Amino acid sequence: MGKSGNSLLTKLVVFLSLAVVALGNTNSGLRAFYLVQQWLGSYCDQRGTRCCYPPTGKPRPDFTIYGFWPYYNDGSFPYNCGDDNYDVARLKPLESRLRQAWPSFTCPQIGRKFWVHEWNKHGTCSKSSLGEIPYFQAALNLKSRANVLHALASAGIRPNNQFYSLKSIKRAITRSIGFHPWIECNHNSQGKSQLWQVTLCADRNGRKLINCPYIPKGRGSCASKIKFPSF
Repeated sequence: MGKSGNSLLTKLVVFLSLAVVALGNTNSGLRAFYLVQQWLGSYCDQRGTRCCYPPTGKPRPDFTIYGFWPYYNDGSFPYNCGDDNYDVARLKPLESRLRQAWPSFTCPQIGRKFWVHEWNKHGTCSKSSLGEIPYFQAALNLKSRANVLHALASAGIRPNNQFYSLKSIKRAITRSIGFHPWIECNHNSQGKSQLWQVTLCADRNGRKLINCPYIPKGRGSCASKIKFPSF
């Protein structure tokens, strides 16, 4: 084989090697999941936002799932990783749990289509680790383990329109659940900082809570004392 043949062979080997690496990264790129829970009292009371209850009516006071977001090894939060048109009928066995733990409060109310949106936008990026039903099951199971409202109540922090120190909120969640939370706040119509979202992380299989590999800065910053509004 001549020099040109050797050169071509070398290029082919390099190309195939890179292709294998790329495929490997695709399958192993998922590093963690971010389980984001929101306090509905703050969502419905935030400045400039209208809240629409689901068809089942106003739920009982609790933190509900805002999102279950995959996080990749390259430091990105990917989305829209496939062209799946999810059949929401597959979720029928989980629907009663989803209505309580993962409802939509956007206006206009989209009901069950919300879960289709969540799968298509975020769930499709976890397919190397979790399939369609396991994705939702994992989020529901983790939310049950990470009972934020119970963690706060155990420390005397309750949704009573009072102000609590941000440090005491973080400390209560950490002591009860065992992992440091990432807290985000929004502002009510009076411009007061209030507790909105609590984020904890899970391993790439969505089975157990872990320390978050990365805590984003500069989003939803909180005052030193924040309101915990009633709902």
